Parts: sequence; C-alpha cells; structure tokens
Amino acid sequence: MRLYDSLSRRERQVEPSNPDGTIRIYSCGPTVYRYAHIGNFRTFMLGDLVRRALRFEGKDVYWVMNITDVGHMTDEVTDSGRDRMDVATADEGLSPWEIAEKYTKAFLEDADALNIERADEYPRATDHIPEMIELTRTLIERGHAYEVGGTVYFDVRSFPDYGKLSGNTLERLRAGHRQELEVDPNKRHHADFALWKRAGENRLMKWDSPWGPGFPGWHVECSAMSMKYLGDRFDVHTGGQDLKFPHHEDEIAQSESAVGHPVVSIWVHGGVLQMSGKKMAKSARNITRVSELAEQGVDPLAYRLLLFGTRYRREMDFEWDALEAAHHRLTTLRQRMADWRTETDVETDGSADEYDQRFRSAVADDLDMPQALVVLNEAVSSDRLSDPSKYRLLASWDQVLGLDLVRLAVEGQAIPEDVQALVRERDDARAAKDYARSDAIRDRLTAMGWEVMDTSGGTKVRRKA
Repeated sequence: MRLYDSLSRRERQVEPSNPDGTIRIYSCGPTVYRYAHIGNFRTFMLGDLVRRALRFEGKDVYWVMNITDVGHMTDEVTDSGRDRMDVATADEGLSPWEIAEKYTKAFLEDADALNIERADEYPRATDHIPEMIELTRTLIERGHAYEVGGTVYFDVRSFPDYGKLSGNTLERLRAGHRQELEVDPNKRHHADFALWKRAGENRLMKWDSPWGPGFPGWHVECSAMSMKYLGDRFDVHTGGQDLKFPHHEDEIAQSESAVGHPVVSIWVHGGVLQMSGKKMAKSARNITRVSELAEQGVDPLAYRLLLFGTRYRREMDFEWDALEAAHHRLTTLRQRMADWRTETDVETDGSADEYDQRFRSAVADDLDMPQALVVLNEAVSSDRLSDPSKYRLLASWDQVLGLDLVRLAVEGQAIPEDVQALVRERDDARAAKDYARSDAIRDRLTAMGWEVMDTSGGTKVRRKA
C-alpha cells in the first residue's frame, strides 16, 4: 500500500518501523468542547480508512486517536481572549470535565453511526499532563525551549528544519502570523510557540508544574501522547489539511528536537469539506451533524459512500442532492446483495479474481476510492460474474468500504415464522389460481414492512430498506 506523504511530497510505501511488523498510526482527534460536524468526520474517517485498507492486505495495525479535552485550538484563546472550554462551561453550566465527557460521548456515537471502527486507544490530554511536563522539561534541557514568567516557549530557531512540512519557513513568516491579539513580548522570536502556559487566577483547568500552575500548549499534547503509545518511531500520522500548519509543523519540531531523529514516517492529510464553496465551520453556521442525517431520512453510511467519490486529498463540496443519490445507491446495493445471496452457487468465476485485483490495486494506490467504486459498479453490472460471485466480492470489499452491504441479506435470513406462513399461504393461493387471495396476502405483507417478489421459485420477501 502506498500513501502520499505531505513531508516528502511523494507517494511512499507503508512499511512497519518496528520489528514486530505492526503498523502504527496516530490520528488527531476531536477537541471536545462542542459537537463534531460531518466536515470533521471526513478527516476522522481517514484514519479508519487507512487502517481498514492495511488490514485488507493482511497487515497488523495499531491505531491511536487522541481526545483533546483541554480546550485550546489556536493558541489557547478565542478572539475574545477566553479559553474555548471555559466559554462552553459558561454557556452550558457544566464543569470543563462534564463538557468534555458530554462531547466525547457524542463524538463516539457519531463515529459509530459512520462505521468508523473504534481506535485501539483514545488517550485524553488531561490524563497525560505528566508526560507533557516531562517532554517540556526535556526540550528545556536540550536547549530547545525557555521559560519566561511561568510560560515555556519552544525556540523555533533551535530547529533548523522548521517549516519543512508546510513550507512556512521562518523567513516567510511574519510577526503575528498566529492571529494572536498581539505579538507576545516574552518571545525571543515571534514564531516561538507555547509548550506550557501560566494559568491566570480564574482559569478552571490548570495543573502544578516546575514552572508554576499552568496548562499544556495544544501542540505538545500530540507529541507526548503519540510517543507514549506508539514510541519515538511510528509509521503514519493523519489529520486535516488545516492542521498542517501550525499544529503538525510544531509537532515535528518539538518531537524531533526531543528525541534527535524523525518520528513519523508518513504524514497523511485529508482535504477540507466545504458547503457552497465555504469551509464547514460553526462560525459560518453551515455545519451539519451526523445525527441530523438520520433525522432527514438519510442513512449515515450514505455519507460514507459519498465521500468515496472524491479522492481524500482533494477539497470536496457537500451537496444534499448528492447525498440523497448516495443513499439511493446504497439502498440498491443492499437489495442486490440480498437477492444474490439467495441464488444457487455455481463454479467459481475466473473473472472474479480480475475484479478483485483491480479493486485491491485501487485501494493500495493512495486510497483511490473513486476508482475502487468504478470497479465495484462494473462488477455489479457484469454479465461475466455469477450472482454468488458478486455477493462474495462485495462482501469482501466491504471490509474496506464499511458500508454494511450485507445488512438486508443477513436480515433476510431471519424471516419471522408468521411471515413465512403467509408466504406459504400465498404460494398455495397462486397454485390454486386464487389471485384475489394472493393479492390480499401481498397487501398484508407489504403493510407489515416486507417487499414481495414473484419469482420462478415462488414468493420471495425481503425487508423494505
């Protein structure tokens, strides 16, 4: 499997850096002071897709996704100078820890609805303050950080490769690039960033440290937690394009300065989801939650299918019409799978291997899911494949797709006894040419939520999608 590495700017083979052969992945997860929206979940699904694809190749994978429950996304302050977690606390009348628990639970429920399989670990920032303090102490000892008045800054000029991921080198950056209220006069260089911040008297979330009461900087959290769970060399790091700078740039600087060598082999960044050409964001009032999809009568997995139509690295514009079309397509695929499962098997189709190889090649080619869907559609309509072969192929491919394609086929195997009795009674009526009785039973089955099909083998039923 090959993935596009944002650092080297080329596709690279995914290979384990550890002797046990397990591929280790770290993904930047949610900041839990508000609900995640479907744009966020396009990024969160990237780690799930990478893991599914690698497992599809038979690889062992260990995936970690962090939970940021210390609410500071951009240098710890909103435009009004207040911490975002504190703002959420004031708005909802809950403690910061209750806020974090509420939105972590909602995030996991929405992820489940999108069939994003649970990560192996979900480390929370507040549970790893000692590791962050220790990493900060190491950077001070190695001459990469300095303390001023209880705040510790990373000295970007101590890391000559600063800017190698994003291209934002020190020569190109200007003072105030982080959109702070003003340039911090305590910094030696305007691009220096906080590893640890002194806490004011009214701050709710704070901890003791060698530099006094305070709280960690956002960037240091991911360095500390990723290396704790995956070691100082791991294989894939995923996140959105909007995290490339400054978050991932700063993560590289502090991690490599602490251990003296590159930590991440491949940096994978997903494109932004837009709505009407604008980035989906709470401030723009154009967000949609996963739970709202179901409220609109759309299977959340239709959104998953919709995302596969655009290469993960590209920006994507969300449209409801396209989502509804994906919902219809998903429903049709599940119904076809239910039909194919009931057919009598025949000898193995040699062409099935050809389709399978093409699908696998598309997935391995930097997650070319649009091409993978082309192969799927060709297989579905192929007259060279038997129906059982189509069923086996799509069921296998669903290990990557995660669309629950066998849902109706599996449900169809458990037809209640009262429904089976009505099916037998209808077949008897048709055999006796009692069509009025046959039609009445059809209407009854339809009212009970079953689709009735007349076939050469008699009446068949399946649950309505």
